Order: sequence, then structure tokens, then C-alpha cells
Amino acid sequence: MTRVNTLLLAVLVVCALLLVSTQYQARRLHVDLEAAQDTTRKLEVEWSQLQLDQASLSKHALIDSAARRDLDMVPASPARTEYLTFGGHGPDHLPGPAGSSP
Repeated sequence: MTRVNTLLLAVLVVCALLLVSTQYQARRLHVDLEAAQDTTRKLEVEWSQLQLDQASLSKHALIDSAARRDLDMVPASPARTEYLTFGGHGPDHLPGPAGSSP
């Protein structure tokens, strides 16, 4: 009887240690999951902010003002437009590479 009781006590101790180990591992995994979810929330907020920034930076008026201010660009007007004309009409009369003949 003593041998059976000792064996059962050893099995009980092993099961208790496995239970404690499993609970510790579950808690650690839960903490890791919470950290990953927190990181996900932060990245989603950052992504939304970046999308808003992109939408505001791509507005036509902002691009136009930056081009005028930083690059000294002005809109094209008929007075500033130069037209090039060729002797013939159509693509057959366009000049080709040097040394080629039609």
C-alpha cells in the first residue's frame, strides 16, 4: 500500500507542477497577446494619420502654392507658349535620325 501511495503522490506532484507551468505559460502568452494588440492599435492610429496627411498634402491648392513659392513656377498662358511647326504635315514628314533617308 505504501508503494502505491508514494507512486500516487509522485504523480500528483508532477501534475501540480505541470498545472503551475501551464498556467504561467498561459499568462505569459496573454501578456504577449495584449502587447501585440496594443501595437496593432497604435499602428492603426498611425496609418490613419498618414492617410490624412497624404490626403491633405495632395490637394491641388497646396501643390500649386508650393510650386509657385518654392520653384517659381507660373501657369502657362498663350503669351508664353511657343509653337513649333515642321515643313510637312503628319508623322511622315518629321525629321528622323541623322543620316537616314525616307
